[in-house]
Amino acid sequence: MSGTAPPLILTLALDAASQAYFNALRQQHFPPAINYLAAHLTLFHHLPGSELASVQAHVQAVAQARPALPLRVTALRSLGRGVAFTLENDDLRALHRQLQADFAPYLTPQDRQKLQPHITIQNKVDPAAARQLLATMQAGFEPFAALGTGLHLWAYRGGPWESLAELPFGG
Repeated sequence: MSGTAPPLILTLALDAASQAYFNALRQQHFPPAINYLAAHLTLFHHLPGSELASVQAHVQAVAQARPALPLRVTALRSLGRGVAFTLENDDLRALHRQLQADFAPYLTPQDRQKLQPHITIQNKVDPAAARQLLATMQAGFEPFAALGTGLHLWAYRGGPWESLAELPFGG
């Protein structure tokens, strides 16, 4: 892997209404000084930037062959110093396992782990503040639906991510 190519991040793209909802919560509860990303569901944190063309081509082919993924937002969970929503879909987990196998030679230990689909709306705050937000949000929480609409490939440049390709599901 070249030392100059930034690592690639792969996320699940969401329907516009769900993305707007999670973004609004993130804007409200994430520390502003470090909130330079939209809400996201990360599938892979560190794919090789030196392999951009082949990674993008493969991910695009995989996305085009799949239908949209109906997701169930099932719970809120503590991150210790933050709060996240838990999302569920067996096909998303199967897609992740398929991509893990496809990218096996490149995966970091973090990306070899079992997928725990979540969207973080608060992080890096005092644990007491995180517990308070979790309790407040859990009090009125009811599971709801969202839709995974495709995959999104990003370059990690140490701060804000650079969008490289939005790859819609097409199946």
